[in-house]
Amino acid sequence: MKGNILVISGPSGSGKSSLMHEMMKRVENTYFSISTTTRQKRDGEVEGKDYFFISKDEFKKGIEEGNFLEWARVHDNYYGTSLKQILIELSAGKIVIFDIDVQGHKIAQEKFGNIITSVFVTTPNQEILKQRLIQRGTDTQESIQKRLNNAISEMTRVKEYDFLLINDYFDKTLDDLVSIANASKNRVSSINTEEFISSWLQ
Repeated sequence: MKGNILVISGPSGSGKSSLMHEMMKRVENTYFSISTTTRQKRDGEVEGKDYFFISKDEFKKGIEEGNFLEWARVHDNYYGTSLKQILIELSAGKIVIFDIDVQGHKIAQEKFGNIITSVFVTTPNQEILKQRLIQRGTDTQESIQKRLNNAISEMTRVKEYDFLLINDYFDKTLDDLVSIANASKNRVSSINTEEFISSWLQ
């Protein structure tokens, strides 16, 4: 059996990050896909845990060689998802977890569609999402409105996902996500079927 990919998307404030981190404590053999960046390491950040930190020249070379699943330039720095590490973890039979937006999901589907299980996490309605963003106390009014506008746009893409989780009750949603993650290991595309059938027939 080889590894597979679990994509988790959803609006900022939907609780997807908290769900993902708790789910990884309950599901064995997982790897969270860590981004690569050219920005300077901040106090408290750890190489290989928060980000992979490389130079702009290294990043540009990686783009030219097709080493990134997806990448973007933000405020004169580059951010991207390294294909190399993903392939290493997949070959080790792990569930590789992506916390990416709907655009990232589309790119991932183009490269790894047959081994991806995708989940879209959201709130019961727009008003609850707005209240959660306000309660976080980390965003300006302008930023909250921008996040809500992004959420509205993302909601139009829900049908592109395998599962939709309404994060109304955290513990129930977590149980559902754990079940999806465990079931994803048994996708036929994640199994060497010829080898299994040969073994089964003996």
